[in-house]
Amino acid sequence: MNNIKRVFLIVLDSCGIGDAPDAELFGDYGANTIKSISKSKEFNIKNLLSIGFSRIDGLSYLGGGELKCTVARLCEKSKGKDTTIGHWEITGVVSEKPLPTFPHGFPEDFLKDFSKKIGRGVICNKTYSGTEVIKDYGEEHLKTGDLIIYTSADSVFQIAAHESLVPPEKLYEYCRIAREMLKGDLGVGRVIARPFEDDYPFKRTPRRHDFSIEPPKDTLLDELNSSGFDVIGVGKIHDIFAGKGLTEHVFTQNNLDGMTKTTEYQKKDFNGLCFVNLVDFDMVFGHRRDVDGYANALSEFDEWLGGFINNMKSDDALIITADHGCDPLYKGTDHTRECVPFVLYSKDITPENLGTTDGFDFISRKIKQILVKE
Repeated sequence: MNNIKRVFLIVLDSCGIGDAPDAELFGDYGANTIKSISKSKEFNIKNLLSIGFSRIDGLSYLGGGELKCTVARLCEKSKGKDTTIGHWEITGVVSEKPLPTFPHGFPEDFLKDFSKKIGRGVICNKTYSGTEVIKDYGEEHLKTGDLIIYTSADSVFQIAAHESLVPPEKLYEYCRIAREMLKGDLGVGRVIARPFEDDYPFKRTPRRHDFSIEPPKDTLLDELNSSGFDVIGVGKIHDIFAGKGLTEHVFTQNNLDGMTKTTEYQKKDFNGLCFVNLVDFDMVFGHRRDVDGYANALSEFDEWLGGFINNMKSDDALIITADHGCDPLYKGTDHTRECVPFVLYSKDITPENLGTTDGFDFISRKIKQILVKE
């Protein structure tokens, strides 16, 4: 693989492949996202299986396929199971401490300061499902103009507002203010804008936007950028890394839009990394514990994957992985501490099964080996 010019790194957000060795410490013993969705009639991943996906440790139950790529099962080193920490580790930054969470809500003193700065009141301040919180607080929000503040098991500060009352750009402005304030012990991984619309029970719009805390040190993206490579972010990659290290980015509306935009980049000439996040697996199906929806989304990705592989050039490499789990058959609605798949495919690759490997940062090292020839 000495002649590789472009690497497409695709994160199937939350597509874990079985509980991590330390899953019990996170309350996630027995979680297995892929195994859960494989029970659905909507599950069909013939293209992944055709290149050897089932040869990854723990996936033999999926049935066979000749190994035509390099595969591994990766176990996370960082102390967390969220999107931010997972992506940081993929790009070489291991987090020894978890990002702070607020299961009982955010401190009242902080909320008073935030409310004063934005000139609006706030309501809720609890751990909540994103779809349920707008049902329970949406009408009060419309009557009072107060913003709906909520969190989850993840390190997030979420602000929901109806687009007729708070246009998305104004909501983003509020999020930027919160992001600036949430530092130190309050330094959550992400501040998330959650706009919604229509009448009760309301509907979330696709204009969500994440405002992430900056990585504590340079990532693979910064290293590639400083070495003169193109570093392209597709989907919420820009948000996860607060824009650091990217030379170009494009936001997406959903998985289909993300795959379409990735295909467009495949047709372009660039030299470096195209880093893609497909978020619907997690946001739309995992957290809502929708087994069939999740299985169908992975099947749609697999169908797209067949065409993408056929159109790969001899100097292209494709890596498929995930950032954590979100088992739709597991208790609750939160992420699950799972290992993730590593699939590396190119036209001239020598197939290899690397077994189980410690650390998502293996991906960062592999990409530098491919592009920088380290």
